[in-house]
Amino acid sequence: MILEQKKKAFEFIDFHKNEMLALWEELVNTESGARDKESVDNLAVKLKNIIENIGMNTKIVEYKNAGNSIVAEFGTDRRKKGIVFSGHMDTVFKKDTAKNNPFRIENGKAYGPGVLDMKGGIVIALYAIKALNSVGYNERPIKLIISGDEETGHSNNPAGAELFINEAKGFTAAFNFETGFTDNGIIVGRKGVAQYTLEVEGVSAHAGNAPEKGRSAIEEIAHKVLDIQNLTNWEEGINFNAGTIQGGTVSNAIPDYAKVEIDVRYTKVSKKAEITKSLEEIAAKTYVEGTKTKLTVKNFMYPMETTDGVMNLFELAKNTSIEIGFGEVYPKTTGGGSDASNTVIAGVPTICAVGVKGEWNHTSREYAEVESLFERTKFVIACVMNLKDDLV
Repeated sequence: MILEQKKKAFEFIDFHKNEMLALWEELVNTESGARDKESVDNLAVKLKNIIENIGMNTKIVEYKNAGNSIVAEFGTDRRKKGIVFSGHMDTVFKKDTAKNNPFRIENGKAYGPGVLDMKGGIVIALYAIKALNSVGYNERPIKLIISGDEETGHSNNPAGAELFINEAKGFTAAFNFETGFTDNGIIVGRKGVAQYTLEVEGVSAHAGNAPEKGRSAIEEIAHKVLDIQNLTNWEEGINFNAGTIQGGTVSNAIPDYAKVEIDVRYTKVSKKAEITKSLEEIAAKTYVEGTKTKLTVKNFMYPMETTDGVMNLFELAKNTSIEIGFGEVYPKTTGGGSDASNTVIAGVPTICAVGVKGEWNHTSREYAEVESLFERTKFVIACVMNLKDDLV
């Protein structure tokens, strides 16, 4: 029965290839820059209409300081534990980028802003659901969560991350349709991202006439930058980076202000408080008497931890890929964040980067392999049909 359903679902994808490409083009050419709330919200309305036409109960989750998100579901009365499909509709690109770099296909590759990250993934999720519906799949509920502010790390909107945790709880598995990799890697772990600003206030003075009256903010922050870099612990998977530094006005004045922006990558959710505490301790130190230091938390994105459940789901995905003739996938970890971390925090085994395969996301060279749009849709369909309830 399952084999026959898979075959028919795959035939559905083959029959609707042009339709999938047309939707891909429409989504890429629809602006949705993460810092342009209006454009993200407009795309949310468009997607809501598309998803409702599939037959899903769909709602837009509205936010004041970030792009809106979408939650859709159907089959809530089905007897087995449900599946989460997740991803995001916002991109990193500025408004009007699509006008100068529209969707196009050249030599088997699709180009355009967000074509890889992750408009193609949205198409895969929607058509996997449509194909499953077409063959009468009715074993598990399916929930679709699409964020409108993933590219900013939900920095202005903590509720955007909490949405995934709250909506995913109690489900049996989750698939995140982020950027796929050309080497057939499937993401089973991601580092978390924590970002801070450290500011020092000093006392300005003329460097020639009265240097002793000054209190150098740059001197103070220089000591602290070294302290910050020394917090890196490769064995524990934590690395600190003082990425940008600003300070002073002219060379013949003692600087009364300096600022450093800090990026931290980490692998364990439990390390969040420890990271902040260590930076607070550095901020509380004084090397140059008369200076004051302020630490501000800008953004926190949790890591995707590689749990037993994650690896059990990966093994199912690997066996499925071999079964349907798409070759062996391998478990991959990366430093970039995604909302897959939040579904894992919710206790749901999750694999990430099951979207279209390609390279150079976040750049004008971003591309995706066209054939991977159809291959990955079939892959997800087969994984859903092969799912068991004993992943955790």
